[in-house]
Amino acid sequence: MNELARLILTLALAGTAVTFLGSLILWATNEDRRIGAALKRVLNGPSEATIVARGRGRGAGLSVTTGLFATAWDKGDWCMVYRLEEVTGAELLVDGEVAARVFRGETRKALDRVPATAREVTLRLVFDDPRYPDFDLQLWAAGDEDRRDAPTAASCAQAANQWLARVEAIVRRPRSAPVVSASPPPPAPKVAKRAAPPPPPEDEAPPWDEDDEDDTVPDLFDDDYSDDDREDAQNPKRNS
Repeated sequence: MNELARLILTLALAGTAVTFLGSLILWATNEDRRIGAALKRVLNGPSEATIVARGRGRGAGLSVTTGLFATAWDKGDWCMVYRLEEVTGAELLVDGEVAARVFRGETRKALDRVPATAREVTLRLVFDDPRYPDFDLQLWAAGDEDRRDAPTAASCAQAANQWLARVEAIVRRPRSAPVVSASPPPPAPKVAKRAAPPPPPEDEAPPWDEDDEDDTVPDLFDDDYSDDDREDAQNPKRNS
């Protein structure tokens, strides 16, 4: 009895572990989650509108707050980021034919009829970029009806038509004026520095320190003078 209970407990734990591991794998490989996380990273914030081509690993999103538009390949492993001003237009193609379109400076071609059945529904985004001028999102293709939780062709066409309305709102916005860098200030004029006068030679003594060779006035306080000599020097008439 104890062995049977132990076996049941072991099987229950193993089943729980397998279920948890399977859920973790599905969460890690979920297409919508990975593309959403990649768009949030490159848009510098959450995407305010996201569309995903399920089963193709592609998606697109935009953020009006940051003014950015991004496209994602390979389930978000590689992304391209554009400014909203670089969005030129978009087209909705049904079975290879343009069913609706909107472009900057043109009148919008509205979707006349949402197809109930179609072999292919594609949203084509166009950008003002010579390297990557367009991006195709194949929302529906033949055989998608066999996938689990697959949308219908009509729902994919309706989602693409909503994105045409978003693109129309973007292209109707006036483009921001290009940033013109201010001209640098003129260089300050060069001021010539006045040269300092050269210092006097060290060997040359100041003029007031020179001995006057013609000075013949005797020093009356010299000890070599006698009292009579001092009186003669002070009274020159005494010797006359």
